Amino acid sequence: MPSNYDYHLAIIGGGSAGLTAARFANQLGKRVALIEAAGRTGGDCTWTGCVPSKALLRAAQAAAAVRDAPQYGITVGAGAGNAAPAVSADFAAVMQRIRAVINRIYAAESPAALRAAGIDVEGIDVIDGRAKFQDARTLAVGARVITAKAFLICAGASPVIPPIPGLDATPYLTYESFWDLETLPQRLVIIGGGPVGCELAQACQRLGARVTLIEAQSRILPNADPDAAQLAADALRNDGVELHLSALAPSVRLSDGDGGRQEITVATAGGGPADSHNDSAAVGDALLIAVGRRPNTAGLGLDAAGVAYDASGIIVNDYLRTTVKHIYAAGDCISGAPQFTHYAGYQGAMAVRNALLPGKTRAHRNPQQIPWAVFTDPEIAQAGYAAEQAQRRYGSRIRTTTLPMASIDRAVIDGQTTGFIKAVHLPNGRIIGATIVGTRAAELAQEWIIAIDQGLRLKDLASTLHPYPSLATGSQQLAWKAYQAALTTGWRGRLLRWLSG
Repeated sequence: MPSNYDYHLAIIGGGSAGLTAARFANQLGKRVALIEAAGRTGGDCTWTGCVPSKALLRAAQAAAAVRDAPQYGITVGAGAGNAAPAVSADFAAVMQRIRAVINRIYAAESPAALRAAGIDVEGIDVIDGRAKFQDARTLAVGARVITAKAFLICAGASPVIPPIPGLDATPYLTYESFWDLETLPQRLVIIGGGPVGCELAQACQRLGARVTLIEAQSRILPNADPDAAQLAADALRNDGVELHLSALAPSVRLSDGDGGRQEITVATAGGGPADSHNDSAAVGDALLIAVGRRPNTAGLGLDAAGVAYDASGIIVNDYLRTTVKHIYAAGDCISGAPQFTHYAGYQGAMAVRNALLPGKTRAHRNPQQIPWAVFTDPEIAQAGYAAEQAQRRYGSRIRTTTLPMASIDRAVIDGQTTGFIKAVHLPNGRIIGATIVGTRAAELAQEWIIAIDQGLRLKDLASTLHPYPSLATGSQQLAWKAYQAALTTGWRGRLLRWLSG
């Protein structure tokens, strides 16, 4: 037991950052309190984010595979002429499977599992309730008062609700409440063309809904490589999603539609169907708001603790320490941090290292160096810099080499030729980024992530054998293509030709 304190470390929030931090601190032999307001550990990722959304996408992918079966010579059911087989989705059964997946994953991070995994005699105390600082050394959790030698705030983030006139009088869904549905809306309107909006749009369309997606910017996935975003938009349209781009949503209205059912009308000033620039409207039975997330800072008593924060989140230094020496923060609640589960977990571990061990290690990373993926079909994965980002930093030194998926034999075999691998590199071949669009893009990105992290060059990937036929051979093909071009052009090429002569 720490002298004069109840715990060595008190953690606010049991999501990815908090869970990683609690396990690490306990492995160091520390007494840990993990405080979770939702009454269940796991955070957004387990309950309303990564896990359920990818399980829904898997169901949608299965439906799409049945429709696509004839191109592989497979007949499924009775089809009229050359029409794709009719597919019906039991949405209640889909949601039942999603909840089973959630519960299976939750079993490994539940309070019971955390306590059982503890190596300290007293393990990890998981405490239900909302934590609020009374001062820099004391937390109130309901009627309970907790003191700790160090604190780690991992309070996460919540959906942003835009101030659209009429929205306060209109029922709407967010990524949190979507998973309470038992029936798939016949017509779904989504405001927001980021990863959440695009993934749910494609999934719901493939499962039988008619989806309209509204995005204020000129393209969906505005943080992605433009070529990647364009392929994603094409894929959504091919599935039947109606896109309104460069479109604001100046108002929302709830009214009675045909048959007495309520319908929601969203005005779309500035961008209509097929990306026209005329004012129009989108009508649906349900509305999903997916315009981003905001850090959870309200109600934590940060002022009482002396912790500085602003509208973008809790302010930390490069070591994840707040303005109070013994209070750290990690994950989606901190200012300026990309909101990814894998990054939150990394930060949780680094915060514990800096709070409880001698010395300090920088934990902040350049946002452009944090890999991410969007799990639409085709998938989009980004490792390191995208070409536009690299251009802003390195200017004319930037080189890009692109290999179409259609050039990879395994993609041809599988009939999955949409997409590309685009490497971003310096003239000496050092790899600083890669954008991958296609089937299993997130898996293909792994060796590029390692290459960037370890400072490898294209010749290193080119000389590494990859099993054939695999999608990963495409990475070797691209690396060899770029390396060969560098050897055979310019003064190097002239020298090699002279030597070979």
